Amino acid sequence: MDDALIKKAFDESGVVSDLPCPKAFEISEKYGIPKLEIARYCNKHKIKIRKCQLGCFG
Repeated sequence: MDDALIKKAFDESGVVSDLPCPKAFEISEKYGIPKLEIARYCNKHKIKIRKCQLGCFG
């Protein structure tokens, strides 16, 4: 997956240092980015995933 597409999606969505899980699902659907790729990007760029719908992230 192209990091530039995820960065663009995050920039347009106002994501900077944390990402609520429901917002990650919304971005995934809107931009056609797999949720796993969003998670990888967040890990790589030190963006915290919050309010996890599955209880995986704090």
